[in-house]
Amino acid sequence: MAEVIRSGRLSVPHGFLDGEQSDANATALAVGEMPVAMLKQVHSPDVVRVTQAFDHGERPEADAMVTDKRGIALCIVTADCAPVLLADEIAGVIGAAHAGWRGAQGGVIANAVAAMEELGADRRRITAAIGPCIAQESYEVGEDMRAEFTPQDHTFFKSGASGKWQFDLEGFVASRLKLAGIATVDPLRLDTYANADRFHSYRRATHQNGDKTARQLSLIALPR
Repeated sequence: MAEVIRSGRLSVPHGFLDGEQSDANATALAVGEMPVAMLKQVHSPDVVRVTQAFDHGERPEADAMVTDKRGIALCIVTADCAPVLLADEIAGVIGAAHAGWRGAQGGVIANAVAAMEELGADRRRITAAIGPCIAQESYEVGEDMRAEFTPQDHTFFKSGASGKWQFDLEGFVASRLKLAGIATVDPLRLDTYANADRFHSYRRATHQNGDKTARQLSLIALPR
């Protein structure tokens, strides 16, 4: 089994897990044994403040969460969208966001940063890491999606096959972090689509008629 993927910029307990690791032992692999908070992710800009782990049936609909409580792991699930882990280690505030193109465009990153500041974080100190997600070379989209973006954001699209575009999701998410005032951003540049032996990819599963329900987990926590 490969090692847990970590950012060299985050020193709080955290980990981006591959498909094989994303099972019942995921928390221990990434952050140690502790309760886990998960969301019902819906590609929204919504953020929740976490004070305790949620029961499965009580998971709120949102795509980011923040906490200043120690000993609770925030967990995001993805299979092409970008998992973003954030921390202001001085303030003792962390966040986690699920950023597909629609959520990132809609403000989930800026909202997560604002919610962290409500708990005492300072965006000038926040570090963010962007985990495994679909890379531009693997993300072919149509003109209809490109039309959803402002002309200023067309820089994240490069011309592909006839009538198609290649979208840079990781670059777009990094740009939203920068716009939110985050100076330290660590994009890990790991392509979920191309690395079939390691990561689940919804798009690859669609193309190959595979399992579209599989996900990998990304976790962050404050130490107990």
